[in-house]
Amino acid sequence: MKRISLHKTSYTSELLKIGIPIMIGQLGIIVVGFADNIMVGHHSSAELAAASFVNNLFNLSIMFGLGFSYGLTPVIGTLVGGNKIPQAGAMLRNSLYVNGILGVLMMGIMTVVYAFLGNMGQPEDLLPLIKPYYLTHLSGLCFIMLFNSFRQFADGIMDTRISMIILLSGNVLNILGNYLLIFGKAGFPEMGLLGAGISTLFSRIFTVAVFVWLFFATRRYNRFRIGFFKIKSSFCDAWQLVRLGMPVALQMGMETGAFNLSVIMIGWIGSAALAAHQVVGTITTIGFMLYYGVGAAITILISNSRSGGRPEEFLRIARAGFRIIVAMVVFIVVSMGLLRHEIGYLFTDDTAVVSLVAALIVPTMVYQFGDGLQVAYANALRGIEDVKPMAVIAFISYFVVCLPAGYFFGFVLRGGAAGIWWGFPIGLTLAGFLFYLRFRWNIQRMKKHSVEKE
Repeated sequence: MKRISLHKTSYTSELLKIGIPIMIGQLGIIVVGFADNIMVGHHSSAELAAASFVNNLFNLSIMFGLGFSYGLTPVIGTLVGGNKIPQAGAMLRNSLYVNGILGVLMMGIMTVVYAFLGNMGQPEDLLPLIKPYYLTHLSGLCFIMLFNSFRQFADGIMDTRISMIILLSGNVLNILGNYLLIFGKAGFPEMGLLGAGISTLFSRIFTVAVFVWLFFATRRYNRFRIGFFKIKSSFCDAWQLVRLGMPVALQMGMETGAFNLSVIMIGWIGSAALAAHQVVGTITTIGFMLYYGVGAAITILISNSRSGGRPEEFLRIARAGFRIIVAMVVFIVVSMGLLRHEIGYLFTDDTAVVSLVAALIVPTMVYQFGDGLQVAYANALRGIEDVKPMAVIAFISYFVVCLPAGYFFGFVLRGGAAGIWWGFPIGLTLAGFLFYLRFRWNIQRMKKHSVEKE
């Protein structure tokens, strides 16, 4: 649990050691998403449409909550790096309070949205499917936020494997529950889409319950329980989590919002364009999840090194992480290029959609570098707890630049759906470049401060 002393040659291996379990856990979530869509779609196309509508409504709030919880990781990493174990346990308790409150607030907001589901222009025959499925997702929001607290705590102490194991176990239960409840197998009632929602809710409760058991009833986190129970909560500690988490939440919310708002413009073109957008969006999520695993490792390693590390060490960690991401980018781009005419057939036999998917893959290939750049250096900024500028950079990159650029290429230059997607390489690369410049500026400032102290 103490700060790791790193040598120059070990940055890459340490980043991979920390990041690979995170990647596996994230990819497990994607697999569950695929399984959900396949099983619900085989039960009925109407239920698949209802699921898509509800999932899109909740995606923004879930990503916002995930970003908010990220504020805990660098705090825990810094405390553990300084051997302040009891304080780290107390900070987990503060995170559970803060994240729990945000979870309740999000439930309140989404309850208001529920009241207006009938006014959103959805087909009347879908509403009986949408409403009960919506309520299962609504019930799970607080459990998601509590799990986020435990997960970011575990990541902060470099115990990333336990999060991976718990996530994968929850995913297996979710898929099994889907099979039993959607189709009514092994004596269970056939519940269709509602069964998928109940299975997902149960898996979310399960993951929180396992973490609660590990923390409070096993020896694994004995040293942290002392601080969890004995150190009193303070407004300053809770505010530190809000101060660090809110800018990241806004940054991730705006990035997600840019993709969601682009759906509106895509919808102006037609249903085939919407289907192609959904396919490519699903495929490119795989790349983002892989980059995020390394990005999270950058945050953990930098924050763990802060108590005794030098600014040059932080810069080398970020560079090593970005090199790993670039290697991933090359592999993903080459794979997309070779398979871009076949990828669409994984999801549909409609040749019009498959052709559009191939066209959208081109800007998707181009923006992989920018996506990797922004993931690496946004997480490096998280590691040194400089997160306030992230929301401003995200607003400029995604709302001021990305969306207008997509409209310009898509409609003014008549590039269609592919033109709209060309806004993403510009926005993501700009965000990555600005995050990089901000991180370099911080490193120079830290170096200057160190020299002045000496």
